[in-house]
Amino acid sequence: MDPLTGDGLKLREFVLDDLDAYLAIVGDDRVTNWLSFDSRDRAAAATTLTAIVERSQQPERPDYLLAVTRLDDDRMIGFARLGPTGVRAAHLGYAIAADHWGHGYATEAARAMLKFAFGPLELHRVSAAIGPDNLASIAVVKRLGFSYEGRIRHHVFTNGDWRDSLLYSLLATEFAAG
Repeated sequence: MDPLTGDGLKLREFVLDDLDAYLAIVGDDRVTNWLSFDSRDRAAAATTLTAIVERSQQPERPDYLLAVTRLDDDRMIGFARLGPTGVRAAHLGYAIAADHWGHGYATEAARAMLKFAFGPLELHRVSAAIGPDNLASIAVVKRLGFSYEGRIRHHVFTNGDWRDSLLYSLLATEFAAG
């Protein structure tokens, strides 16, 4: 698939050479504190990265997990994912390396994924489940026009405990591609 672009960034397929950059995200407790999985060591990150690359090459692709880079540098600074959840529906997830927080990359990566979801993929609905304390991520989905739907109790087990998630959604008719 061709890379997706956003304001100042690009979303491209993962490659095995992304391991160090990928580990800098999934091995960093500052980042995984907000995700649905615990930090991974190098071996686990390598196994996961290999699986991501293999999934992206399947004819009937199960999801779209893409590396986020800046336009001026192909080094991965984050990732974004659309995973199917039903008929013409997907779940949106994203993570940005802690050293790159505060520059709007999560918002732009999410916007690029939404353009892809509601454009070429012709999805009807995209949802996002976010930890209640993740105020930055909640701000991202609100900025993009998502509506709050409710709280999912004990939704994920991460960092040694159950965590609730707040569910947000956006319909194709509500999306402003701007």
